Amino acid sequence: MSANTTTAGDLKKHPFGLYVLFGTEMWERFSFYSMLALFTLYLQDPVDGFSWTPAQATSLYANYLMFVYASPLIGGWLADKVLGYRKAVMIGGFFFMAGHGLLSVPAMWAVYLALACLVIGNGFFKPNVSTMVGNLYPEGSHLKDRAYNIFYMGINIGAFAAPVIMEIVKARFGFHPAFAVAAFGMVISVGILWWFKKEVEDPDALAKRQGKPVEPTIQDVDSSTVSDLPPTEVTEKEISAIDRVPDWRRVVALVVIFAIVIVFWMVFHQNGSTLTYWANDNTAWSVSGIISNAINPFWVVTLTFPLIWFWKFLDDRGREPSTPTKMAIGMLLVAISFFFLSYAAMRGEGQMADSTMFGSGSFRVNERVLGYLKDEGVPAEILSKIESAKNEDGKNLILEVKFSGDDKGSGDQKFTEALGKVMSADEVGRYKQAFLTKSYLFQVSPLWLIFGYAIVTLGELMLSPMGLSLVSKVAPIRMRGLLMGGWFVATAVGNKLTMIGIYWSIWKQSSFFLVLGMAAFIMAIVLAILLKPLKRSMPGV
Repeated sequence: MSANTTTAGDLKKHPFGLYVLFGTEMWERFSFYSMLALFTLYLQDPVDGFSWTPAQATSLYANYLMFVYASPLIGGWLADKVLGYRKAVMIGGFFFMAGHGLLSVPAMWAVYLALACLVIGNGFFKPNVSTMVGNLYPEGSHLKDRAYNIFYMGINIGAFAAPVIMEIVKARFGFHPAFAVAAFGMVISVGILWWFKKEVEDPDALAKRQGKPVEPTIQDVDSSTVSDLPPTEVTEKEISAIDRVPDWRRVVALVVIFAIVIVFWMVFHQNGSTLTYWANDNTAWSVSGIISNAINPFWVVTLTFPLIWFWKFLDDRGREPSTPTKMAIGMLLVAISFFFLSYAAMRGEGQMADSTMFGSGSFRVNERVLGYLKDEGVPAEILSKIESAKNEDGKNLILEVKFSGDDKGSGDQKFTEALGKVMSADEVGRYKQAFLTKSYLFQVSPLWLIFGYAIVTLGELMLSPMGLSLVSKVAPIRMRGLLMGGWFVATAVGNKLTMIGIYWSIWKQSSFFLVLGMAAFIMAIVLAILLKPLKRSMPGV
């Protein structure tokens, strides 16, 4: 008998299908986060990529994330009404394969077509594989929450492995083979789901295909488990505290939560853009910024269970905070993490670059540096040449190109050679010191970034996992679908606002991190002020 057709007490251990979906999702997330770790640096790369500026790369990244997080609305609806969950996931997997494969093609048309495939693939795959996990268990099963914990670990194992492997592959073979490896991850994901399809097949569809009568589910034989319809007759005693709250108050409370979510995702998802740039340029390690994308999933895996234990410890003593209080604390932690990074940037910006540092250093001219050089007296016509200089492929020759030392020469030698292509020898001699000093990329210990991620991840664990659960508990039943859609819309808007990263090359890094920290801090204060009315609007949550 299928797990879906048993009673809650019949299921004593996790079905094998959970581990099938664990592997399916782990390899899908490996592919997804491989792409995110590579993408913005790939667009900026002057050799394999397209020599885009960080602002251009960040804009495309923000738009991609917005569509990625909105796409499950359509993919989930199609699975519910037309396709079924496993078929939808398989379709999404093939679109994912195509998208990652296209990114291995060195052409701009391939990038845009790849992004379209990845958005479609995510819409079909992401919401429905999660639904399939829940469908393995009967209503009321005490194993379901634990199943999602196991499933969530699969997500983060894939997310951790992706940047580590991409760092190795990219360093040895370049960006395009790395994207091909991401595509191969999806081949494994889809292969697992296809090979073990009987373990996760919808029981009704499986019974029909085998010519067997469809067995009644627990929902069919026990009307008390049908939770989506309001009871027709309940006593005053049976009405829960949340049901006594007027619908409009519950909706307003959720709108406040959605506003918090918008700011959270705007700040948190800097990890694939500006935090990757920081790791690539300003972190003193011998790897690229790609590897930094492994830090967050590492902390998720490390901190999840201690945090769960801590909440249980407080709950046993009747002191566990409410969900809105946890979210306020989480937002405060997000703010603290970016204040922490802002201080690290201030320390770096305070370093005085001198001739002894140039030989081993790296250099980058961007919009912020051009402003510094203008103040140093470098003529506008020279700065204009620097800004517009292109190589034979039409890529930037100097602007936003990173000059670093390797076996072919030191960073300052390469930088000086590039300057000599747009300036006379006399001009290079006259302004070289200003260019080197103002373009020098300061570096700080990687511990600043690692511990900054630890703090923001702790905030994430108090915000992101709580959200969907909160919506399902607080939303009036007749508006649950609409308000669940509102959660995804708020998430998509927040990801669109990661576009604030276009100011990375204009503001000081310390100022940029400070602005993000202040945005999170203001929302934490707003949430703290509204805690009492929120608790009245969502009692017992």
